[in-house]
Amino acid sequence: MSNPRDDIETMIDSDNLEGIIRKAGELHGHFCPLLSLGVRAGYLAVKKLQSKAKGMEKVLAIVETNSCFSDGVQMVTGCTFGNNSLIYEDLGKTAFTLTRRDEKGMRIVVKPEFGHLLKERYPQYSKLLEKVITQRKGSEQEKIEMMEFGEKVCFDLLKIEAGKIFKMERVEVEIPLYAPIFESVICSQCKESLMKSRAMVKNGKIMCITCGGGKYYQLDGGGITEIEEEDD
Repeated sequence: MSNPRDDIETMIDSDNLEGIIRKAGELHGHFCPLLSLGVRAGYLAVKKLQSKAKGMEKVLAIVETNSCFSDGVQMVTGCTFGNNSLIYEDLGKTAFTLTRRDEKGMRIVVKPEFGHLLKERYPQYSKLLEKVITQRKGSEQEKIEMMEFGEKVCFDLLKIEAGKIFKMERVEVEIPLYAPIFESVICSQCKESLMKSRAMVKNGKIMCITCGGGKYYQLDGGGITEIEEEDD
């Protein structure tokens, strides 16, 4: 049976972090410091636990941020939302845990002082990041310069000893049950199919949240947000 992650796993085994970052860039769309940190954190956890995911929920990644860092983690570990092996905890920390089904895991968090290190080593990049991303005031040329600097910093960070960037600890994790398979139902109004667990019954009719009105949760750039649909 072929292994679709053979290239990634070969790069992990051979400690080819540059190659993994380039693969992560295909998913993320650009190169930046947090993508690099996500790749390194994922790599360290996989090597420490000697556990490689096959997308079957035997290995789980728990990310504590929805930043660029998490894309690096997903690429290295093979744990994603789609294969139910990625768990998102809306804690706002640049950290993640890789754990096996035996509840033995490794948590890796970026040290607070890394932010100061980044500003000291790459002051021009930090200024561009502040103007383009934080203030949303950068010119097109400044955006290009920021992306170019971001790529340089992304790969340059591989030269810094992991111990100066990360805190690592062995942890025991409560593992959720395997993801259930939900029956599908049809909304009586829009006629679209949805999971039965997300449907409601209104006036004796099966409806989706969009048509029947109700609350659901949305993951966006600000974290997890509660959304309320009005009754059609």
